[in-house]
Amino acid sequence: MPIKNRFSEMLPEITAWRQDFHAHPEILYDCHRTAGIVAEKLRDFGCDDVVEGIGRTGVVGVIRGKSTGSGRVVGLRADMDALPIHEATGLDYASREPGKMHACGHDGHTAMLLGAAKYLAETRNFDGTVVVIFQPAEEGGGGGDAMCRDGLMARFGLQEVYGMHNWPGTPAGTFAIRPGPFFAATDQFEITVEGRGGHAAKPHHCIDTTLIAAHIVVALQSIVSRNADPTQEVVVSVTSFVTESQAFNVIPQHVTLRGTVRTLSDEMRALAEIRLTALTEQSAAAFGGAARVDYRRGYPVMVNAALETEHAIAAARAVAGECAHAPLVMGGEDFAYMLNERPGAYILVGNGDSADVHHPAYNFNDAIIPAGCSYWVELAEQRLRAG
Repeated sequence: MPIKNRFSEMLPEITAWRQDFHAHPEILYDCHRTAGIVAEKLRDFGCDDVVEGIGRTGVVGVIRGKSTGSGRVVGLRADMDALPIHEATGLDYASREPGKMHACGHDGHTAMLLGAAKYLAETRNFDGTVVVIFQPAEEGGGGGDAMCRDGLMARFGLQEVYGMHNWPGTPAGTFAIRPGPFFAATDQFEITVEGRGGHAAKPHHCIDTTLIAAHIVVALQSIVSRNADPTQEVVVSVTSFVTESQAFNVIPQHVTLRGTVRTLSDEMRALAEIRLTALTEQSAAAFGGAARVDYRRGYPVMVNAALETEHAIAAARAVAGECAHAPLVMGGEDFAYMLNERPGAYILVGNGDSADVHHPAYNFNDAIIPAGCSYWVELAEQRLRAG
């Protein structure tokens, strides 16, 4: 396996960084400790410029090659934030912050990109500029959007940008990717149903919000089964059903439903929002009640550019010998905002046989660090090849 020897030598050091981040997880934009360590290390590595505060707590490092005549600028991005989960790994370096955990591997993403930055700053064996991007608030906070709104692309002259995520359940250190739509748009909805509350023994005096809400839950499944093109991917999930009364003998005045919609095209995204609103309002009206829909659009569809996907495949093959075709993913990823600004590609690296991401027993596999670091360096050196 053509893993760069330097990363095998650096593995204990990078692992120590990763495990320190794991022990001190930070949520959303509250990545001050992590961002401070990242910025300090980038300066120690000799980066030509280190800028903090992009997207509130994001950090950007600039590394210029031995020559820059090509004028090419490539961005490499890692996320830094953790999740509001109680850790259940029992590790020596388990989270010291109750209710916070690196359950998605962003500690590993940050450590791998730091390792690559150290190598690139030492060798500078490329013609152009590498920009390393450390982003907060991927887990629902839209940190990628915040960094873009702060002028990330124009300020650093980025021409293409790449991301990477570990993937449990696939062989450690292998890679997978696909061109086009890859991760889904992630929308949320909250439905408030109003009827007429009263005594459960006198339902004829009430407008039963629980009955209305139950019909809405069932009706919403028709969006996928009867409205959406069967060849298109759409998920509609009601994940919360809350009545304002927990009594055995009370029909509640209000019921609240919450859930998510996942789509992989703008057409299906618009259809789902329109049909969800209509089905909700009309189902409530049919029973004499009313319903209000608060529909919130979240991350857009993440779309890999065709040419940049080929570049990522070439780098992955140089490291691992092959690169698999990845499945569609109905989870969301706010790297989508960066790919909306510049062409690029997002790749998966196998995490081996671990618990799935967002699980309290998940842990990033430190054995894949050399593969991840090598991919970053190979990609940068291929895209900025001297001559």
